[in-house]
Amino acid sequence: MVNSISKTVQNLIDEDLSLQDALQRGYGNYSAIARMLMPKVKEAVNSDVNLESVITSVKRAKANYTILQGKITQVVADSVLNIRTDMAKISVDKTKQSLENIRRTLATFSGDFLQVIEGNSVVTLISDLNSFHTISSIFTKDEVIDQKQNLATVIIRSPDEITSTPGCVQAFYNSLSRRHINIEETMSCYTETIIVLAMVDVSKAFATLTELITEARRKQ
Repeated sequence: MVNSISKTVQNLIDEDLSLQDALQRGYGNYSAIARMLMPKVKEAVNSDVNLESVITSVKRAKANYTILQGKITQVVADSVLNIRTDMAKISVDKTKQSLENIRRTLATFSGDFLQVIEGNSVVTLISDLNSFHTISSIFTKDEVIDQKQNLATVIIRSPDEITSTPGCVQAFYNSLSRRHINIEETMSCYTETIIVLAMVDVSKAFATLTELITEARRKQ
């Protein structure tokens, strides 16, 4: 029964990013979390459950949500942030014509920022707002699937070790997800991790990632 309770609590926390953040950062009250989980634990094990057993399981789960471990700590600690505001993106159907238009645009592009993400059936272009209207004009209305303005990019520059250290990029993503910050698009370019999000989230994202990097530097 104890193992069943522990496993159930672990599964419930695994599905809740807010609880993971509360445990990892140490502001969650074990008793309060246990009481909140009690009804679902009882339902899962189909039996009466002792509150103390759930509290113990919550305490044990805490260790599993430490993002910074091993070499990840060093890579994150040596990372730096750069923010670009006033960004936009456009997603279009991937066709022979749209790809040709994109290639011509890349050949003559003179703006400050342009990233192209090519999927199986869709191509997304991310640019600074000054270039957006020029870029969007090369596509027909029928080709455009989605377009958004009022975006920002967070560019995380990390040391070379990020290319051979599993879990570093996930550490950045997890820290944002736990604060319920939506990632519009993301990509990597060698040691740079580029994250696109809404302008309204950029301040919170910067603070969150700065906190993560500061914590990593403290652990060194």
